[in-house]
Amino acid sequence: APRLRAARLASSIRKTPFARRLSCKTQECRGGIQASKTPASRRVRSSIASAQIYTEPNPVTVELPAEEAGSVAQRNEAAPLGVLVLNLGGPETLEDVEPFLYNLFADPDIIRLPPPLRALQPLLAKLLSSTRAPKSREAYNSIGGGSPLRKITEEQGSALQEALREKGQDAKVYVGMRYWKPFTEESIEQIKKDGIKELVILPLYPQFSISTSGSSLRLLAEIFKQDKQLSELQHTVIPSWYQRPGYVSAMCDLIQAELEGFENKEKVEIFFSAHGVPKSYVEEAFDPYQDEMEHSVQLIMKELRKRGVQNHETLAYQSRVGPVEWLQPYTEDAIQDLANSGVDDLLVVPISFVNEHIETLEEIDMEYRELAEEAGIKNWGRVPALNSYPGFIEDLADAVLEARPYIGAIGGVIDDEALVPGGAVQELVSMYDNANEKPLVAWEWGWTRNAETINGRIAMIALAALGCFDLLSGL
Repeated sequence: APRLRAARLASSIRKTPFARRLSCKTQECRGGIQASKTPASRRVRSSIASAQIYTEPNPVTVELPAEEAGSVAQRNEAAPLGVLVLNLGGPETLEDVEPFLYNLFADPDIIRLPPPLRALQPLLAKLLSSTRAPKSREAYNSIGGGSPLRKITEEQGSALQEALREKGQDAKVYVGMRYWKPFTEESIEQIKKDGIKELVILPLYPQFSISTSGSSLRLLAEIFKQDKQLSELQHTVIPSWYQRPGYVSAMCDLIQAELEGFENKEKVEIFFSAHGVPKSYVEEAFDPYQDEMEHSVQLIMKELRKRGVQNHETLAYQSRVGPVEWLQPYTEDAIQDLANSGVDDLLVVPISFVNEHIETLEEIDMEYRELAEEAGIKNWGRVPALNSYPGFIEDLADAVLEARPYIGAIGGVIDDEALVPGGAVQELVSMYDNANEKPLVAWEWGWTRNAETINGRIAMIALAALGCFDLLSGL
């Protein structure tokens, strides 16, 4: 079943003009689908992964050669280049917590209900946000009464704008949040008012996931589809950028700096903690997140080895919620296992986060540190998020400049390391949706992929039913 699934995805993608821009990592390449033998490419996933809503047919078009694509960017050199930076968003006050959580849980890319139950999503979101709000308020109160995510993201945007101008590119950077202010819709309206003709869309998530970059891109696809002015806006997307040398180098800089604070730095376990996602996202929806995360750790450790750092590393996943299985190992379990194996020194690296926020300042710095100390870890350290680290901002500016020649052309920047190719918003979303329409087989003998899928959906149905019952009981 997995082979048939992968073959169908590959066949569907090969039919799209955009597939010709997909790069190959090994000698075996058919129709632009990667056949990499690296651990980060164990599954065939080369396209945008997101929930199956808000789609329209991908238009038939002709791919432009790189030279013609460059001429597209030259048409509007007199106008500033727009850069839309996308992020999650976070409550700025304790009063914002519950409505923020509602926006989060109301997103079908976060809670993927089966089609018959999607009408219940608002009720489920209301229940979950109201029941989780008290605990979340405590967490935000412990870090100062609100999330610093907006402030830090806006600082990153200002630094990126300045870096682009120093490189000779007149640019205006906009910040759009998915679940809180400034909302993506507000930023798009400002882009329209400013008369931006060319736009580079840059999610601030190094690795792509349907629950982060995918959700924001799907929202943009819907906004663009409903607005004629926006449908004509020339743009391109940088869906993920974990493989960029500048990002890898910046991460290594921060890791090395923190290692210096340990007395026996050679014995320190480098512990990469990534935001988790449900396992079904990877196995059902072909989310490339796990592959990109593993590849990201490999690239960072490879660079550290070149710098003489020979420490052992661990990758684990944090922040799981709900009854379904998430990517493993879980951070709390991995910390306990390392302590049991005799590890005394632990350096935590928040690998999927480039901003300090609730999951670094409270979950890692408080919850996981307390767990580690109780488990027997003697020396604890944590690498700070990149925030506006100069080398990181410089690399983002280079990424934007490298993407500009592809604005208005089919496809995006060709990168041999990338698992998710660039391109236009609707093109990427439609390409994935067209490849992901295989119907679920209702019954097969044995422990099959379909059995796992059905079990996961039964769990989500049970959660939705229980939530709605509790909500109605309280009315």
